[in-house]
Amino acid sequence: MASSKELQKAAFHDPKAVAQYPDSPRRAVPGFADMQRMVTLLLTERVGNSGRILVVGAGGGLELKVFADAKPSWTFDGVDPSPAMLELSRQILGPHLSRVALHEGKIDVAPEGPFDAATCLLTMHFADLDERKQMLTAIRGRLKPNAPFITLQLSFPQADGEREQWLARYTAYVVSSGVDPQKASQASEAIDSHLTILDPQQDESLLREAGFSDVSLFYAGLAFRGWVSYA
Repeated sequence: MASSKELQKAAFHDPKAVAQYPDSPRRAVPGFADMQRMVTLLLTERVGNSGRILVVGAGGGLELKVFADAKPSWTFDGVDPSPAMLELSRQILGPHLSRVALHEGKIDVAPEGPFDAATCLLTMHFADLDERKQMLTAIRGRLKPNAPFITLQLSFPQADGEREQWLARYTAYVVSSGVDPQKASQASEAIDSHLTILDPQQDESLLREAGFSDVSLFYAGLAFRGWVSYA
């Protein structure tokens, strides 16, 4: 059975998978484009027209491009462990690349900051519980006081029967987006076996334990949840 790291390698290091990545979140995450727009608005509440933003899990460059398109005075530090995904970010960012510093690795390679805001979208579920706690603490330590942090990941109830139901809903949504049913089922099985998916209440508790305050749910799209909180 593949490990979580092997699953990530297959998804984010294989050239064919990387080339197909820009379409994947749009098929899997309900309201993906609107969610990115909401994140931009929530960041703008505290950051204003200029600021330095830390983007954890920046490979692919999708949210970086949305942020950079919306805010021409913002600068960014993006962190991701996959060289292939970082190269895709460079391609997608195009002329915005001059405002973005990309760092290969996990949160420990990120500059100390302090940053005006941080995001971690569709990334936390790849980390086990201990690593997730370390990530959250490290992100908060790089933020200015009261700076916003936005995280979004797979998050749904884990009680008997509920986990299976939510995974089935995820699969049904992906199929409705045009993904081959067999591939969607295989993806769901891989998610079930290898990703660390928590109950939403536990996700919120981890944010508070890391020192974030005013934790608020801003997005819920079937199997995904997103929160905004403050350092």
